[in-house]
Amino acid sequence: MTSTNNERTTDLPAEVRELRRQLDATHTIAVGLSSITNVEELVQQALDICLEIAEADAGSILLYDPESDKLRFEYVVGEKADELIGMEIAPDQGIAGLVLQSGESHISEDVTTERAHRRDIGEKLGYVTQNMVAVALKSSAGKPFGVIEVLNKRAGPFDENDVSLIDILAAQIAVAIENARLHKEARLAEVVKFIGNISHDVKNMVTPVQTGAETLQMIADDAYAQLDELAAQLHEAPAAAQAVPEVMSELREIYPEMVELILEGTDVVQQRMAEISAAVKGIVSEPHFEQADVAAIGQRVISMLQQYAQSQGIELALETAGDIPEAMVDAKQIYNAMYNLINNAIDACESGDSVALRLSTRAPAEPAQLVIECADTGPGIPEEIRAKLFTENAVSTKPMGTGLGTRIVANVVEVHDGSIEIESEVGVGTTIRIIIPMNRPEPE
Repeated sequence: MTSTNNERTTDLPAEVRELRRQLDATHTIAVGLSSITNVEELVQQALDICLEIAEADAGSILLYDPESDKLRFEYVVGEKADELIGMEIAPDQGIAGLVLQSGESHISEDVTTERAHRRDIGEKLGYVTQNMVAVALKSSAGKPFGVIEVLNKRAGPFDENDVSLIDILAAQIAVAIENARLHKEARLAEVVKFIGNISHDVKNMVTPVQTGAETLQMIADDAYAQLDELAAQLHEAPAAAQAVPEVMSELREIYPEMVELILEGTDVVQQRMAEISAAVKGIVSEPHFEQADVAAIGQRVISMLQQYAQSQGIELALETAGDIPEAMVDAKQIYNAMYNLINNAIDACESGDSVALRLSTRAPAEPAQLVIECADTGPGIPEEIRAKLFTENAVSTKPMGTGLGTRIVANVVEVHDGSIEIESEVGVGTTIRIIIPMNRPEPE
């Protein structure tokens, strides 16, 4: 009995030291995580702390993506981090897959003896894994959604104490990731609701405009019919009476065009709001390619923006190089791209400047290409702005601008497998050129 008590007394300092190490680790990672608000930085910092405390050379966090059914290396620390981040494996492969499926922690003193170990990854990266601890990251419901791997302990193989320590750290990392996901989902739900409300409000605001335009058209049609009847009755009347139709001729010519612009504009607004609302909900419509009259699309854009350009003192024109054949495009997206290019150009120009939408083809090219150019005589684009144009980092030089218009154009070009060229000189003007194939390859 005395001997057993002596053994326990001898082991007690080691247990106390290990408990102290776990408490210190918990305190260190808790302090580290509490001082960071960005989830990416938070998890990376947690992984750094984990490796430091475990005295390991490298580590990674793999998260399961249900949509692709893959385990993806999301966070990596070590000499091969840049090459490993983003790599995917099947959720039932490797030691990570084993841990994800079972939810149980796994310790390996020599990974070369493990059948599940993915040697090919290390060979591809030129990195040799000797020993490893892999621990599941679990949701509050206890379901694994990822794995943390800690590799190559410097002071010998990992032991059960290391596993216990990494288990503690993994639990805190899992809470941080899950909280970030829940916050993101809650925020997305708010945005979806907000966009839905905006879409509803826009529809409510646009409906009276549409109704008013249609009513105006009915009243004008009725008035014209009466005028025509009176003019027929007064054909022998004095010259003043006969001049009535001439006085009304200008209104007769312009009102159908204005009504059409109002109706088309409100329809486009409602369509775009519906697309925005659907996109926020994750329902992104696929492009619809069909043979379309690109010149007619360009004319619609010019007609829609002509009044706005005139109000700014800017000359707006459509220029076509001969007959433009129909092209296999998504007509709605091409309209959006043209509209954003011209609208941005008008906003950038000053009174007296000009903006032209130029359409041409490169038929000798293989394959045949459609060229859409927006050319203006405005102030030009500085190099630092031009370098970011049509990228995710695009910025707007307009007050309250977001740069969203240029990103919309970039997305349209990408969908059409095209390219964008920019020619600009400060003080002279800018030409933005979109080049897309006239036809689409047959689906395989």
